[in-house]
Amino acid sequence: MCTYNTERTPISGSGKGKAGWFDLTDATVYYDHPVHAQAAHTLNIDFANPSSGPAARVAVELTAESARELVAAIERALQNVPADLLT
Repeated sequence: MCTYNTERTPISGSGKGKAGWFDLTDATVYYDHPVHAQAAHTLNIDFANPSSGPAARVAVELTAESARELVAAIERALQNVPADLLT
């Protein structure tokens, strides 16, 4: 069963695709059937720059457990960064 719950957010960063590095402007997150991962459902994250065409996209498919671990790891990493470096 698909949830159709999709979250979109503007982002600022870089991604590396087949043609090299490109600017990232958007992230889309949703829980659905994966294209490649060996699981019934995954948390799918698309990092993209739509203005640069379909090749400017990095896709990630994670199990729910892996996605939660990634969120926790990101939070731990950011907690240890001095505030003046986060601006």
